[in-house]
Amino acid sequence: MRFLSIYRSVERNAPPSQEEMETMGKLIEKWMKAGHLLSAEGCLPSVQGARVRLLKGQIAVTDGPFTEAKEIVGGLAILEASSKEQAIQLVKEFLAVAGDGECEVRQLYEAPQRSDAQAAS
Repeated sequence: MRFLSIYRSVERNAPPSQEEMETMGKLIEKWMKAGHLLSAEGCLPSVQGARVRLLKGQIAVTDGPFTEAKEIVGGLAILEASSKEQAIQLVKEFLAVAGDGECEVRQLYEAPQRSDAQAAS
């Protein structure tokens, strides 16, 4: 089963230290070798981002930074786990390395596998 983990934390004004990058790199390498990590990305500061909202047919674009938010999305990962409980354990391990923050864990929809005959039609 695949799970999306969205990491939220208080926004930092500086990039991670070399030590933090090395520690996270070790965790990423461990999870990749074990087949638990399918993809992971960190986000640049919100000052470089925008929020786009559709409400009652009207589009609104708000440029960052998003100062009204106490916590913002700092990164995401696509995890491979045998259960929600295993995904939660992986996220606990991530948070021990990443530090203060929270992760929302959501199972991803898996479309039914199509046979070769279905794909050809």
